[in-house]
Amino acid sequence: MCSLGLFPPPPPRDQVTLYEHNNELVTGNTYESPPPDFRGQWINLPVLNLTKDPLKTPGRLDHGTRTAFIHHREQVWKRCINIWRDMGLFGVLNEIANSEEEVFEWVKTASSWALALCRWASSLHGSLFPHLSLRSEDLIAEFAQVTNWSSCCLRVFAWHPHTNKFAVALLDDSVRVYNANSTIVPSLKHRLQRNVAALAWKPLSASVLAVACQSCILIWTLDPTSLSTRPSSGCAQVLSHPGHTPVTSLAWAPSGGRLLSASPVDAAILVWDISTETCVPLPWFRGGGVTNLLWSPDGSKVLATTPSAVFRVWEAQLWTCERWPTLSGRCQTGCWSPDGKRLLFTVLGEPLIYSLSFPEHGGEGKGRVGGAKSATIVADLSETTIQTPQGEERLGGEAHSMVWDPSGERLAVLMKGKRWGGRPLLRPQPSIPIHCDRALAEVLLHPALGFGLQRSWSLNPFLLGNPRVQDGKPVVLLFRTRNSPVFELLPCGIIQGEPGAQAQLITFHPSFNKGALLSVCWSTGRIAHIPLYFVNVQFPRFSPVLGRTQEPLVGGVGCIHDLPLFTETSPTSAPWDPLPGPPSARPLSPHSHF
Repeated sequence: MCSLGLFPPPPPRDQVTLYEHNNELVTGNTYESPPPDFRGQWINLPVLNLTKDPLKTPGRLDHGTRTAFIHHREQVWKRCINIWRDMGLFGVLNEIANSEEEVFEWVKTASSWALALCRWASSLHGSLFPHLSLRSEDLIAEFAQVTNWSSCCLRVFAWHPHTNKFAVALLDDSVRVYNANSTIVPSLKHRLQRNVAALAWKPLSASVLAVACQSCILIWTLDPTSLSTRPSSGCAQVLSHPGHTPVTSLAWAPSGGRLLSASPVDAAILVWDISTETCVPLPWFRGGGVTNLLWSPDGSKVLATTPSAVFRVWEAQLWTCERWPTLSGRCQTGCWSPDGKRLLFTVLGEPLIYSLSFPEHGGEGKGRVGGAKSATIVADLSETTIQTPQGEERLGGEAHSMVWDPSGERLAVLMKGKRWGGRPLLRPQPSIPIHCDRALAEVLLHPALGFGLQRSWSLNPFLLGNPRVQDGKPVVLLFRTRNSPVFELLPCGIIQGEPGAQAQLITFHPSFNKGALLSVCWSTGRIAHIPLYFVNVQFPRFSPVLGRTQEPLVGGVGCIHDLPLFTETSPTSAPWDPLPGPPSARPLSPHSHF
């Protein structure tokens, strides 16, 4: 099993990661000053450094024109129609119940009782699914694949699947489109474009971009030859469905024919037909909503995660699914292998990476997903202490997001930066743990201060052992992977940015022909593109030093695979492996729904 103890030490803090060559990460002083042998092969992509200062905060004024007119009190039935569009049944009942003399008294009383009943039912439903009590902004921040969504200036990043073009959603909910071959930067704004949570370019199309918003989905059609930097709102289609808000995830089919959307408050996945602006909901049973959608590259399966401790894998022919329950928490993130036969995922609260294989192909399973009976642990990301030139530093914890490059050779994992690794500083004997910092703990436990904690509390020695050990921070781990003939996972290195910068979002270029290109959005507002040059086992790749294409090594593999750290023959399995016995005694194996 691969672990953090096998990783090379991180680079010095004043160094930034520039690229990978010969299976090693090369660093430099700044992004603008690469080594001499690399300058001739610098990737021609826009270098962005966006900050919060020129961006408006999310609490901006309404874009509508209502404030420009004198207030006029409309009739109650007109107000109910307007509120129905904005707030639904709750708003209508509340408006009728609070009406003064415009409706009959018995209507007001019935509306008040109906409103109380709806609130009771909502509270009961919220007790089963606590995330439903959160505000829309908190829902998006909780399930977003970017860290610190609420305050970061770069909220969403999406590469075009075929060209060197990408879209970025900013703090002010505007979307900018950057092209390596053009200096024109279109800025997309719409009155319904609020709380942008996801961007998705349509495959096999040069100009269609889907934007997941608070109350709808916007389908922007951008003319690649246009010189306009501010496309009009007429370039956007509006797709909406009652109860399907906020939209937090979008996924185009690899063929570009269908668009899937998901919301944490809606238990159904919507399959959209863009030409007719209609949708068909996929049946859903439990989970309280859908947080993330991920279509496999071969188009045969779709991963759907939920806020509860269960996720599903759908097959895209007859739209049946297999249900995978976990034991400790919800599925935090996942990624597919290029052939769509392997799924890597993590579980909230666990520092582990699991692997789930799908030996059956989509067309051969006759409507079955064909997943394996159990998941396998392939990497342990538990917190460990590493030696650096500046001293000891903690590294590890839970994974926040995970991406796999299209060649299947590199895997990037964005770790969560959590103080103390989530462990309590004060340890009760044997009562409930509390969380506080070291200074407060020393004050509470001081014998001269009489807080009554001396006999019932003690400091956690694991956390207070060495005061020189620095707290962990969000880092990007890079792995080397291989899918055939067996799956292997090997450590490559740690991606590091400028001093004080923390990684917030990672993604791979979908069609980089020189190896793999990792894009990292940093907390400083910089978007760094880090090329990873390597020789693919199946296809020739580019070498930055020789400046030409190299043929694969003799035998198809190099020395990096001489010492496999994980293979499929490893006996380590997930804690929810099916128990031995008859099929009825295996409650944790996948369940199919037809």
